[in-house]
Amino acid sequence: MPSPANLFALIVFSVTGFAVFNWARKQAAWRAAGIGVALMVYPYFVDRTWLLYAIGLALCAALYWFRD
Repeated sequence: MPSPANLFALIVFSVTGFAVFNWARKQAAWRAAGIGVALMVYPYFVDRTWLLYAIGLALCAALYWFRD
């Protein structure tokens, strides 16, 4: 059973990824759409809580860094 911190990160980063993907698809910003998909998918493959937050924050930073 995952910890509450793990479930919180899964929900927050997946919802953020879904919102980014929908926005990027409408704007035809394919780099941002790829980051959105990565945000939605990666929590299902990462078990460690600190790694889950580190990857999620890095992808959010990449979204900010590679904005169009």
